[in-house]
Amino acid sequence: MTKFDKPSLAPDEHIGKLKDRGLNIPDESRARRYLANISYFRLSAYTRPLYVPNETPHRFLHGTSFDDVLMLYVFDRELRLLLLDAIERLEVALRAQLTNTLAERYGSHGYLNPAIFDTRYNHAWLIDKLKEEAQARDVELFLAHYREKYTAAPLQPPIWMAMELLTFKAVSNLFANLRDETDTKRISQHFGWHHTVLKSWFRSLSDLRNLCAHHMRVWNREFGSRPVMPKKSPKSWPQVPEQIASGAHLNAQQAINPQRRLYMQLVVIVTLMQVVNPESRWAERLVRLLDAHPQVSRTHMGFPPGWEQEAIWRNAVQAARGVTA
Repeated sequence: MTKFDKPSLAPDEHIGKLKDRGLNIPDESRARRYLANISYFRLSAYTRPLYVPNETPHRFLHGTSFDDVLMLYVFDRELRLLLLDAIERLEVALRAQLTNTLAERYGSHGYLNPAIFDTRYNHAWLIDKLKEEAQARDVELFLAHYREKYTAAPLQPPIWMAMELLTFKAVSNLFANLRDETDTKRISQHFGWHHTVLKSWFRSLSDLRNLCAHHMRVWNREFGSRPVMPKKSPKSWPQVPEQIASGAHLNAQQAINPQRRLYMQLVVIVTLMQVVNPESRWAERLVRLLDAHPQVSRTHMGFPPGWEQEAIWRNAVQAARGVTA
């Protein structure tokens, strides 16, 4: 067992440490301000790709400046905000589909029947969670109105209210555990993909949403929860290889799997956005963000060579760059 013996450092000591490792910091007062409002630990995650590979103690690549580190941080922040914008729309669409399907087939409180769900689903948790929401001190106004007016009704609210009280992860888990094929088929037909594919996609998007909401790094991350590749896909579906070269210019020592990186998540988002909001220019906004940060490695997000030529991206790339077909 190794004892933790790292001392806590003041901002000036952090700056000294970065300079000792070869980071160029021309304006120390500016760097001190960023460290005070971002924290050294959070910002240090964006220094690691800029170190000389396989060297201990750490030393920055020649010519690396504080602004190079900050640029990665700013890019990642803007990327998270963009991802949240799209995921919100997809999450709301799933909630709507579940509400409409379960309400029309089983009635307002039919979801209280565990037989609707797979036997492995923790239905008791769902009931307890909604009961807890109904009894909370800071209760939603619509739920308070329901409790006051319908005193003889179940403590748990109707399905259309329940869908607004659950987290995205809970909603995606509920969707994944629907038992009746009639229910899953109806929702699958709306989104245009098989239930097995969709439940994987929404689960991974809920995990991605949580990372974004908690300000975690999404650039240069390998995700534990990844969307499955569809066995049957349309011709427009892009090639997503299992391996691409990492590139020697950043501190990475092994090949990268795009199916475990952000690229696969982006493909899923754009695919579903074409259903939920066909007129959306979200993909174009993504391309504009990438173009605004040419120094950021696409490879470490899992973008394979030639991704811009894939049908799913082509129109967005042309629109973002003002290129006529």
